[in-house]
Amino acid sequence: MILDPRSEPIEGGESTVDLITETGGQAERFDVDVSNWDALDAAVSETVERFGALHVMVNNAAIYTGTDLLATTSDDWDRVMAVNLRGVFNGCKRAVMQMLAQEPIGEARGRIVNISSQHGMIACPGDIAYGVSKAGTVYITRQVAHDYAARGIVCNAVAPGKILTGRTDAIDEASLAYARSRTPMAREPLGRLGKPDDVAGAALFLASDECRYINGENLMVDGGWMAG
Repeated sequence: MILDPRSEPIEGGESTVDLITETGGQAERFDVDVSNWDALDAAVSETVERFGALHVMVNNAAIYTGTDLLATTSDDWDRVMAVNLRGVFNGCKRAVMQMLAQEPIGEARGRIVNISSQHGMIACPGDIAYGVSKAGTVYITRQVAHDYAARGIVCNAVAPGKILTGRTDAIDEASLAYARSRTPMAREPLGRLGKPDDVAGAALFLASDECRYINGENLMVDGGWMAG
């Protein structure tokens, strides 16, 4: 189940629902704003009613302002925190509520994957609200893992670095050049920045049974940026 008030991807390309169904999977989009507890709660309840359990919750919704401290209004701040941070809080809370009521499969009652960011660990140039919200996502991840790991809840995060999506209107050559200079894997001879599949692969691992003894981790998917 995809919880999103938009049907068309902001970054371009095919929708998640289409990508899943084209490979033979089942997917449906709920028109849900994740900052709204009642709407998210109802969507999860319907999911459990249909499928009998909630095995994985991925909290991925995020927006940004592109403004620094002085240019960020209170409304800007509240809007970003509502989606990026309250949305993760709501998703984690509702997932844990359901997962604790389920019988475990192996050692896990369920798995939560939060999408944080490299900018939850270092400053986000020109976007204070986004950076703070992602730092909060890292904290929520660790707190949930700490509080519920012994009861079979696995909660980790994926922190993307510079990822090239299908969105062309937001390409800034100066920022791309800087990202390439800071990212070891973007240097020659490999010479590439991140792709959406790099993030998806990390999330898939953390959501899988292969992730057995990793809990509370913020997995960097940044081509080595943070290693330097």
